[in-house]
Amino acid sequence: MKTLFVALFLLIYFILSIPLLFIEFIIGKFNKQLKVRSSQKIVVTAFKVILAGCGVKKTVLGLENIPSDQPVLYVANHRSYFDILVGYTSVPTLTGFVAKKEMHKLPFISSWMKNLNCLFLDRDNIREGMKTILEGIELVKNGHSIFIAPEGTRNQEKEMLPFKEGSFKIAEKSGCPIIPVAMNNTDAIFEQHLPWIRKGHVIIEFGKPIYIKELQTEDKKHLAPYVQGIIKEMLEKNESLV
Repeated sequence: MKTLFVALFLLIYFILSIPLLFIEFIIGKFNKQLKVRSSQKIVVTAFKVILAGCGVKKTVLGLENIPSDQPVLYVANHRSYFDILVGYTSVPTLTGFVAKKEMHKLPFISSWMKNLNCLFLDRDNIREGMKTILEGIELVKNGHSIFIAPEGTRNQEKEMLPFKEGSFKIAEKSGCPIIPVAMNNTDAIFEQHLPWIRKGHVIIEFGKPIYIKELQTEDKKHLAPYVQGIIKEMLEKNESLV
């Protein structure tokens, strides 16, 4: 039933997206920032409805660690399609997600993602990938946070995949702090029993901000494993809370 609920909700949402996207387009003609804010509220509301309809209980930890006066680079582990729903309904700031380039081809979904300043990353083309990173740097400089999963793909193994170093260029070049994000048990909602959706309890924790300039030289050189180690510690700590 939960799978059917999501399918029906998405169908209704896509139908409603036609007038809503038109309204957002008009808003953007007069105030681009307002367009981003209103689009994020609409998408977050839709995600909350899906999570509630699927019986997902969410525990959010560490919101006090997110600076309120500057954009950040959220860096998270990645285990499920539901990571985006859990993450996006938890962040308190205007935030765009980095997604694989294939998402750009999806009707309506890609339109909303563009409204939210999401980025589409070509993982197979270094030059195009760097262009995307540069776009992310500009967004951060303009006050917009970015959410990225440096594993590069959903990982169903217990251990995380190695974090890709290029993912951290946004923070290195913009000077914004990194917020490590640990999400526990999101794969229990869907991936563990495809194609059915099951209710579950997920934990998302935002770690303390990492300012690259304040790190020791060795940690700066190995930034990806350093941040990944912090996320791993949070994941292990929160296993007992699920």
